[in-house]
Amino acid sequence: MSTSGLGVNSVTGAPITITGLASGLETSKIIGALMGAEREPVTHLTDEQQKLQAEQSDLQGIQSSLQQLASAASEFSLPSLFENSQTVTSNEPARVSAAIAAGSGAGVGGYEVEVTQLANSAQRTFKFTSPTSDETITIEGHEITLTAGETAKQLASAINSDSSATVYAAVLEGETLVLSNRATGNTGTEFIKVTDPGGALTETGTAREGKNAEFKVDGVAGSAATNTVTNAIAGVTLTLGGLTPNGPVTIDVGAPGPSASAVEAQVQAFVKLYNSTVEAIQTQLQIKPPVKPTSGEFGVGVLFGDVELTSLLDSMRTTMYEPIKGLEANMSSPFDIGISTGKPSGEGTTSQASLEGKLTLEPAKLAEAVKANPTGVEQMLQGWSLNLQSLVNAAGGPGGTIEGRTTGDSSQITELTSQINTMNEMLAHREKALQATYAELETVISKNTAQGDWLTQQEESLSKSGT
Repeated sequence: MSTSGLGVNSVTGAPITITGLASGLETSKIIGALMGAEREPVTHLTDEQQKLQAEQSDLQGIQSSLQQLASAASEFSLPSLFENSQTVTSNEPARVSAAIAAGSGAGVGGYEVEVTQLANSAQRTFKFTSPTSDETITIEGHEITLTAGETAKQLASAINSDSSATVYAAVLEGETLVLSNRATGNTGTEFIKVTDPGGALTETGTAREGKNAEFKVDGVAGSAATNTVTNAIAGVTLTLGGLTPNGPVTIDVGAPGPSASAVEAQVQAFVKLYNSTVEAIQTQLQIKPPVKPTSGEFGVGVLFGDVELTSLLDSMRTTMYEPIKGLEANMSSPFDIGISTGKPSGEGTTSQASLEGKLTLEPAKLAEAVKANPTGVEQMLQGWSLNLQSLVNAAGGPGGTIEGRTTGDSSQITELTSQINTMNEMLAHREKALQATYAELETVISKNTAQGDWLTQQEESLSKSGT
């Protein structure tokens, strides 16, 4: 006798129903095919949701880059960038280096510096004998207690760690102790006085007096107790690092003005960020969506050829060459200070970076512009940065077009989520209904089959009885 179904348990304890035993139909596959067709709208909605989520994420990344770019552009309006300062250079900084003294102005021009002697400290050398009993020695009026058996290294450590001591101590081989003044400069013959009744220190070798630095600036002799000289050139601090046997070192003090190197560093940092922003947008614009996307690929190429982003890049490029109103003709755009989208890569060709609108900088042209017309450079950069900030913020700033698009995407994603959840609930009910319908069909078929079998048995029985 046939049955409509067979009930068994899975390894997890959940019931498994095998249908189609009575009818011979694969009802599970039939239901699966029907549900697959009915799930197509949900699949389409899920794919659309994936596209919106990818677009939102990509746009938010671009928005973040644009906000950083606007912030970098705003730094061209900082007054500190064009504050007047002086530069000073040395043609042999290893021998004589120079720096502008803080809070002072220096005489503009070149100076010739000769160094005939460096400042050093006075020294005395002693043979150290470890004491057999405790004793006291005096160095420059400062008492130090030696304990029995103490070594030269222990004595040196005690001297060097004493902040009130006036000398340093160094230990050489053979328990030799060298004492030197902590300050350089001329000491005369009276220096590093040592009193040692116990005889732990015995002076050996030749004592060396401390000496001043000796130098000439433009032929005028000078002297200093240290190798850091502040009174040789007004407003300039010289650091003497060596003698000048091959001739004087040239120190050049520039006129007060904005620092070309500081302006260049600011421009270079901006150009780097600008190019990375352009590259990020170009990448999204050039990624093509798959012709026949599969699951997981519907978020690829969602910004391909995006009209708004393409227009933004075109406008950003235009600001590099568009003259700023009210400025002199030869200083009215970044191009006038060496900022451009680059030169052609060859005869009749253009570099890829130029095609993409990436910027390059000619440092020499910028430095010359800052030197010749610092006020013009400042006014141009400030006016241009304001224009660029306005353009970029309109797209990537708070309340800009990109934020409007991402907000719209969020609303659509939320709406699609609600629709998908509702449809999934309906499909779940539909699947249960189909399973119940096919189960009932199997039951009816099973009963009919059973009844037919009984009638056949009865007919055979009657036939045998009649015989």
